[in-house]
Amino acid sequence: MTPLEKINSLKMPFAELKGVTFTEASAERVVAQMLVRPDLCTLHHTIHGGAIMALADSVGAAATVINLPEDAKGTTTIESKTNFIGGAKEGSVVTAIATPVHRGRRTQVWQTRIETDDGRLVAIVSQTQLVL
Repeated sequence: MTPLEKINSLKMPFAELKGVTFTEASAERVVAQMLVRPDLCTLHHTIHGGAIMALADSVGAAATVINLPEDAKGTTTIESKTNFIGGAKEGSVVTAIATPVHRGRRTQVWQTRIETDDGRLVAIVSQTQLVL
């Protein structure tokens, strides 16, 4: 099973609720996209910060899952930090690109860039995942 097939076989209800679609996966990079729907927006038809954070959390968790040690039982987020840079308008598609900062036996740290469909930076998220 490829890393992308593994991610797509996982039951991730909250990612599904948000409309997250995983498009690329390897040990070094996981990519997903999400349509900026009206229910994910705040004032002025702009993506809500919580939707950005939730997208990054799902992508970072999926990246951790495909990098778990053989004896691990799973993962959970223990820390997350978001720098908001710009917005994304309703109807656009945002892309999340997660790359590893640290992949250890007990923790993994992932940095996720959220970009608009025309390549503008929306946010940078760093998250720490505990290996269970």
